[in-house]
Amino acid sequence: MKTLLIDMDSVICDLMTEWHRRYNEDYGDDLSVERITCWQTERYVKPECGEKVYDYLDQPGLFRHLKALPDAIEVLERLSRRYDILLVTSSRTHAYTEKEQWVEEHLPFIGRHNLIFAHRKDMICGDLLFDDAPHNLEAFRATGRIAVAMDYPYNREVDVPRVGSWQEFEQFVAARGE
Repeated sequence: MKTLLIDMDSVICDLMTEWHRRYNEDYGDDLSVERITCWQTERYVKPECGEKVYDYLDQPGLFRHLKALPDAIEVLERLSRRYDILLVTSSRTHAYTEKEQWVEEHLPFIGRHNLIFAHRKDMICGDLLFDDAPHNLEAFRATGRIAVAMDYPYNREVDVPRVGSWQEFEQFVAARGE
């Protein structure tokens, strides 16, 4: 059986909507994922916020209550019948526990025993990585394995296959016939 490595934030879970909502509420701004065309979010916020925009990622409860992206749970459940699924995510501070709880609640068919916290996703054994972060996609592709991007404006410069939804990802995996 082939092993699929799947990122959580902005791939399974809708991190951007809640992260940007909290920032916009505090700074009276209209930040949205459509406006972010590179990985450095601090370039798109008000100067008085700057790198403090990343402090929202340390707020208790943020990761625990994220919504799943459309069809993510259903597609993952179907894929888990044919593939080994490892959730590979990076984390800050207390988000480790919140992500484990999220997986236990929303993805019990995968379970937290298949959750790996790593900043170097290219070092994890697997046949395919589904991610959104440009640095993860590039590093994984450089190993000769398949990296697939969840398509966002901030990762469009990375030359890898990309999909705009979980349905498209399921079709991509099925078309490979592995």
